[in-house]
Amino acid sequence: MGLISSQEALVNILKNTENWGVETIPFQMSEGRVLKETIVSDRDLPPFNRVSMDGIAICTDTYKQGVRSFKIEGVQAAGSPPLTLKNPDNCIEAMTGAVLPGNSDAVIPYELLGIKNGVATVENYDVKYFKNVHKQGADYLKKEVLIPINTLISPAEIGVLATVGKVTVQVAKHPKVLVISTGDELVEVDVIPENHQIRRSNVHAIVSVLKALTIMATTIHISDDKEKLTALIEGYLDNYDVLLFSGAVSKGTFDFIPDVLDSLGVKKLFHGVKQRPGKPFWFGKKNKTTIFAFPGNPVSTYVSCLKYFTPWFHKSMGRSSENTMQAILGEAVIFKPFMTYFLQVTLRNEAGTLVAYPQQGNGSGDLVNLVKSDAFMELPAGTTAFKKGAVYPVILYRNL
Repeated sequence: MGLISSQEALVNILKNTENWGVETIPFQMSEGRVLKETIVSDRDLPPFNRVSMDGIAICTDTYKQGVRSFKIEGVQAAGSPPLTLKNPDNCIEAMTGAVLPGNSDAVIPYELLGIKNGVATVENYDVKYFKNVHKQGADYLKKEVLIPINTLISPAEIGVLATVGKVTVQVAKHPKVLVISTGDELVEVDVIPENHQIRRSNVHAIVSVLKALTIMATTIHISDDKEKLTALIEGYLDNYDVLLFSGAVSKGTFDFIPDVLDSLGVKKLFHGVKQRPGKPFWFGKKNKTTIFAFPGNPVSTYVSCLKYFTPWFHKSMGRSSENTMQAILGEAVIFKPFMTYFLQVTLRNEAGTLVAYPQQGNGSGDLVNLVKSDAFMELPAGTTAFKKGAVYPVILYRNL
């Protein structure tokens, strides 16, 4: 099988999503997870006629009859059982959030009142039925859907879950993920490398991408030893749902991963994509274990993880896998190979329009150039000249 297009690669990947079931977790721990049940109101919202402004609760008909001074019968505090207005010519002081007292149907705010000797007086106010009152069920009725299934839970949903008493909530179960780096040139982050060595950075970037998806992954490093790779990976295929490799997938003497995976019965779905960076990307499956093998150059690893793993994971969770963000190219770009080009860009909001400015570094090994950029702009294959002002998709990796 030869090289396939970036679009073909993504379609192939999205045809091979998985479902790891559902788990029940405390609602406080559910932010960033995908909801797997429909959340309905356990009672009307608000559950009672709620006072929305500090003032006095009155009978509107009394006010319409010309009464402007009201004897205060009592105080209705928030959280207290409801009082009842005994005399329609009187009033009850009512606090924001309190139950509207019985026999009253409007609230006049304190700032319009004069209170003296237990009598509240108002000069003129446009009183209407249920003025400054949030009526029971005005927002939602009991058993009405508040949050649909497959919603990505944010702080807003956390508040709603608390409101309806969902102490625990059902969410999509996450896969068990292992991130594997290879290469004898790599040393740990806390090691001072020799001149021929570099620190192990790719896996930490991948783990950070996964963490943003609320996936907690395990990492391991394996040396360039084919027998060792084979023995270890065989075990990993039985114990993990997803393997993410960084390195050893190209044509080099020590690029053993494709051969090792083949020897272990992993089905290769493709190897090699018409894109830059990330051309040697490998993808396959064995039973229910999915394998993403990214090229070892850091920018290649990073863009491939964002472009392919992230939408695959979203779709596996039951969410949309589409990347719909687009931006205008701020400068003309020439890219001669007829393949998809993931251009590093800085994004700016100019008069309400998202504009992308190229930040071309020194190739797929220039990890530091990512710090100067906000996103990858996906320039399609088929042309070499990309004009200023044209619109293309962007894969955002930094909050603007």
